[in-house]
Amino acid sequence: MIKKVFDLKFTGAMIPRYTFSQKNHKVVLFPGHGIGPEISQAVCDIFAAAKVPIDWEHHEIYTKPINEAGDLIKEESLNAVINYKWGLKGPFATPIGKGYRSLNVTMRKKLNLFANVRPCRSLAGVKTPYSNVDLVTIRENTEGEYSGLEHAVVPGVVENLKIISQPACENIARYAFEFARKNNRKKVVACHKAGVMKKGDGLFINTCKKISSEYPEIEYTEEQIDTVCMKLSKNPEVFDVMVMPNLYGDIVSDLCAGLIGGLGLTASGNISHTCAVYEAVHGTAPDIAGLNKANPTALLLSGVMMLKAMGLQKEGFAIEEAVIKTLSEGKFLTGDLGGKATTTDYTKAVIGHINL
Repeated sequence: MIKKVFDLKFTGAMIPRYTFSQKNHKVVLFPGHGIGPEISQAVCDIFAAAKVPIDWEHHEIYTKPINEAGDLIKEESLNAVINYKWGLKGPFATPIGKGYRSLNVTMRKKLNLFANVRPCRSLAGVKTPYSNVDLVTIRENTEGEYSGLEHAVVPGVVENLKIISQPACENIARYAFEFARKNNRKKVVACHKAGVMKKGDGLFINTCKKISSEYPEIEYTEEQIDTVCMKLSKNPEVFDVMVMPNLYGDIVSDLCAGLIGGLGLTASGNISHTCAVYEAVHGTAPDIAGLNKANPTALLLSGVMMLKAMGLQKEGFAIEEAVIKTLSEGKFLTGDLGGKATTTDYTKAVIGHINL
């Protein structure tokens, strides 16, 4: 039996640090809330079965502010990601109301996680209207409408400032082209609304165009974001790598997840120059929390993304293939995929297909 990495009935305090072996990579694990602990445990069990050389350090994401600023995460947790370079995060529930600082915004700002990367690929065994989706959304993760700069001009009129800076544009554009080059992708399209926001989105596409000249082997185009959404709904195969500002990326990446079966199947990574946090982007599903019904695929494939980035290609591909085999067989699908399998059933099926 695989020993559990943490007690699913955690109390909110940090679990004591593990003793790390010198041969293993250290990774910060944020199980999160709702179904988070269950799917995190499934990932840990599968990684252990695949003999992934990782030692996990469990850190908590809180549901009540831990300081006057309204933070939901401790500084030492952010420092652990910086020190170890790698983090994996389950879903979390952000309290609604004043005085709470968004965990995502906190992480992105303090860790400078400037790139959100979401690959979307059709999976055998998952029926959707689209069968050959294979694209990547690369979203600028720190600016745009999510900069948090808004105020009431007069009663009933609110101004929200969209921030677009050249350094951030250069970071995300270069990342997109480097990603395309390293992953043998042929095309990059910059998505924008420069016809309306001539200076803000204009700066974004002008920067992308400038960076594209350094990558002559990659085809570069530009598309208005509304046109991109229309084309995605008709024929997503026309796209390869899509790069865009923050808000557009938030919307389009979820649209792309719908093309392959939903957020429960979609991997995601938040990348900086020095560290990365991979995550499940779906919700906490409190209605099924603790019932052994959750689908761990999104967090598992996010973990696979992390393994590949860490250079653990053998283990990453072995787990990925095991997931594909399990889904294609269709015997152990969870309820969100039309089946009746439990989280435990699905986890055991994936483990049974691991071939190293």
